[in-house]
Amino acid sequence: MKSTNTVWHHATVTRDRRAELNKHKSVILWFTGLSGAGKSTLAHAVEEELYQRGYHTFVLDGDNVRHGLCGDLGFSDKDREENIRRVGEVSKLFVEAGVIVLTAFISPFKADRDKVRSLAPDDFVEIFCECPLEVCEDRDVKGLYKKARAGVIPEFTGISSPYEEPENPELTINTGTASLEDCAKQVLDYLVERGIYQESE
Repeated sequence: MKSTNTVWHHATVTRDRRAELNKHKSVILWFTGLSGAGKSTLAHAVEEELYQRGYHTFVLDGDNVRHGLCGDLGFSDKDREENIRRVGEVSKLFVEAGVIVLTAFISPFKADRDKVRSLAPDDFVEIFCECPLEVCEDRDVKGLYKKARAGVIPEFTGISSPYEEPENPELTINTGTASLEDCAKQVLDYLVERGIYQESE
C-alpha cells in the first residue's frame, strides 16, 4: 500500500554541496551477474581503491542486505523483485547523500534492473560481471551450485531460474578470465571518464 499524506522535504544541504565537500560526485555502481561471477569481490576491490583516494563509498551486498533490510524476503520471483526494489530505493538515498554506492546483487531480471535505473536514470551504472556458468560452478564459493544441482535449492539462478543478461550495460567486465586488478581498473577508468572524480596530478 502506497504512503499517503506525505510531502518531500527539501534539505538545505544539497547533493551539489556534498559533492563539493567530498571532492567527487555520487553514483550507483550496479554489479550484476551469476552467483560466483565475482560481483562482491570486484565491488569491494573498487571500494578499497576509492577509499584509498579519500572518497565516500558504501557497498550494498546481496547477502548482507538479506540479514536486515530484506530479511523477511525469500527467493521467489516476487520476493526477488521486492528485494531489488528496496535496494534501489536505498541506493537512491545514498546518491542523494553524496556517496558512491556499489551494489552486488545477482538481480537476474532485466525489468527489475530497469526499475532501479528509472529511479536515478542519470546516476545508474550497470556493470555486467560476465562469467561463464561453468566457471561460476567451478568456483562455487558457497557450495550453492552443488545444492542446486541436487535439487536442495529450488529456483536457483542459472540452474532452475533464468538470468537475463544486460542488453546495453555501461560496462561489461570479463570476470571469468581477467585479473581482479584489471577488472577494478576498468571500473575506475570509467568513473574518471564520467567525471565522477578526477585523478590527482
